[in-house]
Amino acid sequence: MIDPVAFRIGPLEIRWYAVIISTAFFLGAVFSIRDAKKMGIEEDFMLDLFIRVIPAAIIGARLYYVLFSWDHYKDNLLEILAFRSGGLAIHGGIIGGLLAAYCFIRKSEKSFARLADIIAPYIILGQAMGRWGNFINQEAYGGVVSKEFISKFPDFIEKQMYINGNYHHPAFLYESLWNFLIFIVLISLKQKKFLKEGDLFLIYLIGYSLGRFVIEGMRTDSLMLGSFRIAQIVSLILIAGCTVLIWQRHRKRAG
Repeated sequence: MIDPVAFRIGPLEIRWYAVIISTAFFLGAVFSIRDAKKMGIEEDFMLDLFIRVIPAAIIGARLYYVLFSWDHYKDNLLEILAFRSGGLAIHGGIIGGLLAAYCFIRKSEKSFARLADIIAPYIILGQAMGRWGNFINQEAYGGVVSKEFISKFPDFIEKQMYINGNYHHPAFLYESLWNFLIFIVLISLKQKKFLKEGDLFLIYLIGYSLGRFVIEGMRTDSLMLGSFRIAQIVSLILIAGCTVLIWQRHRKRAG
């Protein structure tokens, strides 16, 4: 098993999970600011935006995870603050980040849809990176597989996916690769004239949700609502809702 602690500063442990998530946020902000400047949007505005969005996304991701894991946290309230060891839900992060972004952008003369399009590719890139934090923590893995199956993967993945006496599907890897593919798709679509403002962000939500729905079905640690996997429910809602929005927007333009 890989040591989840990247390094120590005195008594303080810095975990790989935190390092990877922080790096993802940093790169997403840098690339988004670069692209925004090319479109005439001030760097200071983008910095102010990210100062609000990043904490809101982290808090939203944590609260979402805690809400649907309340049976564990209700008797361990201090653990709610234990971010470093994992327990962030992407859908909660998206909700928290979007709410903060909307509240900030609506006070300016900037277009929320335009800014969402700028940031969308780097959100999914960050998600692709973030799944490797789950890998270090031995989270987001799938059901039991054979030694023959897991041996098709690199040795370091094989060893890390040996959990509680069994090998498991590296579901984190499937989602990371899928997210990176969606990142490539979004980058390739950025300059397409047939897209309206906001379409790229909606395509991101659809693309991510398609992969998440399928891969979530493999996982053994899903957040549940009764007998249903919450991430699959949310993914279906996003796929349907965003598809209808794109169709309506382009039907109006065609008409």
